[in-house]
Amino acid sequence: MDADVSAADHSPDDVLDGIGARLREERIKAGLSQRELARRLGLSASLISQLESGVSQPRGGPLYAIVPELDGPLDRIIRGDDYEEPERAETGKAGAPVARQGGRQVIDLASGVTWEELSPSGEEGIDFLLATYEVGGSSTPEQSLMRHHGREYGYILSGTLTVQIGFQEYELKPGDSIAFDSTKPHRLYNNGPEPVKAVWFVVGREHDPRIKD
Repeated sequence: MDADVSAADHSPDDVLDGIGARLREERIKAGLSQRELARRLGLSASLISQLESGVSQPRGGPLYAIVPELDGPLDRIIRGDDYEEPERAETGKAGAPVARQGGRQVIDLASGVTWEELSPSGEEGIDFLLATYEVGGSSTPEQSLMRHHGREYGYILSGTLTVQIGFQEYELKPGDSIAFDSTKPHRLYNNGPEPVKAVWFVVGREHDPRIKD
């Protein structure tokens, strides 16, 4: 679900360069105005405008919420011209089944969160990630919750991650796991003294009739 990078060779700005224009292009393809997209997501139209113009850099929460409304994969929006449609089983072609350490695709977000794609070739509607939350890192700004299509499953490898779902907060330590409906407002953040590493799996992100108009 990430840009075509090999982690260390690209800065966050390099990875997200031009993403605002691609968000605008995908929004127009989907037949949505900035105001309508903002209404569906519970965001301000001015924020959508700032993201598309490059004034603001996308964070994990808004970016993750916007993409399903645009009927296009997150990969395509982040990679732009470098995007290649993943091979599907029905085509008769089989990609490599292994994603080697050091060769996986990585994106760093401005909010102190890193997503590393664990799936070797990517699958539509499924995100299989190694997520890292630096100290103070969060999926959305403080007092701001996100929601999007799908269901999430997480397993904590190290550190302490706090997951807020609605009005409830859950503190997860190494060995703990969690599963929840992504349409519920939620926020993930690290208030602990060390980085958090977690395996994260999101399924059904592309379309969910429960929150479509």
